[in-house]
Amino acid sequence: MEILNDSSPKRSLNNVKVGEDVRIFDFVNAYHCEIGDRSKVGTFVEIQKGATIGKDCKISSHTFICEGVKIGDGVFVGHNVSFINDLYPRAVNADGSMQTDADWHVETTEIGNRVSIGTSATILGGIKIGDNAIIGAGSVVTKDVPANVIVKGNPAKVSRYINE
Repeated sequence: MEILNDSSPKRSLNNVKVGEDVRIFDFVNAYHCEIGDRSKVGTFVEIQKGATIGKDCKISSHTFICEGVKIGDGVFVGHNVSFINDLYPRAVNADGSMQTDADWHVETTEIGNRVSIGTSATILGGIKIGDNAIIGAGSVVTKDVPANVIVKGNPAKVSRYINE
């Protein structure tokens, strides 16, 4: 693993399983997650507990990968991409008490192999994105995306099929 600009006191890599030849840039907050071999994680990325990133991935700066996200191999994640793991987020319960982990359910999001996710896309929880799919920049993905398609827009819709 290569941690670039290692003098930074603002990096947290607590209990992270890191593969071989992984490159992690400054100001990354990662904890209780996995990063596969030869992957690259850009500046200002957060990777939460239980998230997994496959081999040969590129995670661009300012991206948020929350608990429950599973990213396949060879995936490109553009700048400022946000993953969501709670479809009905609330700070407090109906009685006004602060919510805890017991008050919500993590929605698992699965990203296939060789997927490309454009800058500033938002991926809602519980979504599956098929192999080789491309998510257009700024898209909001609200439902599953089949393999070998390009989706774009809000909500994201199939733009065209990819012919290999």
